[in-house]
Amino acid sequence: MGPTILAVVLVQLSGPDGQWIDVNPREVVSVREPRVAEHFAPGIKCLLHMTDGKIITVVEDCETVRGKLTEEGRE
Repeated sequence: MGPTILAVVLVQLSGPDGQWIDVNPREVVSVREPRVAEHFAPGIKCLLHMTDGKIITVVEDCETVRGKLTEEGRE
């Protein structure tokens, strides 16, 4: 039996301080806009809820995020 190759495709998004955040599309449970903007850092436009219960905040709008996730055949 030959070696098994496992590939993980990550989507790169921007955090509130301009840092890159690599996200595994298979771990995203939901994508939504923040309901109360002042609860988050300035410029946050989208929240990603992850399978581990964490929330990732990004500056891209949710339509852009969904597009990037869908491009990878996930979501």
